[in-house]
Amino acid sequence: MADKDNGKDENKLSNKQYMKELRRLQAELCKLQEWVKYKGIRVIVVFEGRDAAGKGGTIRAMTERVSPRVFRVMALPAPSDREKTQMFMQRYIDRFPAGGEIVIFDRSWYNRAGVEFVMGFCTNEQHRIFLEQCPQVEKYIVDAGIILIKYWLEVGPDEQERRFKARINDPLRQWKLSPMDLGSFGRWYDYSMARDAMLKATDSKHSPWFVVHSDDKKKARLNCISHFLSKIPYGKVPREKVKLPPRDNRKRYDDQAPLKKAHFIPEIY
Repeated sequence: MADKDNGKDENKLSNKQYMKELRRLQAELCKLQEWVKYKGIRVIVVFEGRDAAGKGGTIRAMTERVSPRVFRVMALPAPSDREKTQMFMQRYIDRFPAGGEIVIFDRSWYNRAGVEFVMGFCTNEQHRIFLEQCPQVEKYIVDAGIILIKYWLEVGPDEQERRFKARINDPLRQWKLSPMDLGSFGRWYDYSMARDAMLKATDSKHSPWFVVHSDDKKKARLNCISHFLSKIPYGKVPREKVKLPPRDNRKRYDDQAPLKKAHFIPEIY
């Protein structure tokens, strides 16, 4: 609840608190990473939500300290002409994890239930078929032994508007503002109805949706990572103590001399 005297939110995390807890959770993600590799586990994490809901920042917080060979982020572009002729799920299945991998979809096959449907890129019939068949396809995925975790980041209209305006005025964030974003801003309630239809049809027992309140980005990131860690039981991987081997003693070779002729960049800083 806000403090009326000074206008500060008493529940707001300080940057120091946020960074301390984020580092702790990121250390746990590193432990999880080793366990996933050790056991050959396959994981898919789906991130969906309105534009400016904070998906990218949450994914960055989750993957900042881990290996991109284990935590692979997929943000697919619009389908090519060839891909448009494929079975709808085909280009996503091609990116599914092998043993020891966690694949994170920054938007996924649920584009059909959201942006494609609202913006008119698919027909009503294609949308209906998707909602009907999606739970069946996800059942096959889960039955194949893949852990499937789906997150919907929910941002309010006022906070979304604030973030859009910040993108307009910040040259470091203007690249985030696409014509599709502007279209979604004007269709708030169309997206709300599409969201509700999607959640109703695809929130299954074998593959439920987990909703993340994301008006507060810091809390959303921490809550999401904490929940993700709770969904995959992991332990400590046995490993030998690492010791650096002795470096060879080749005094006869001056390994710095050849660099004197190299093109070094200007040391401005």
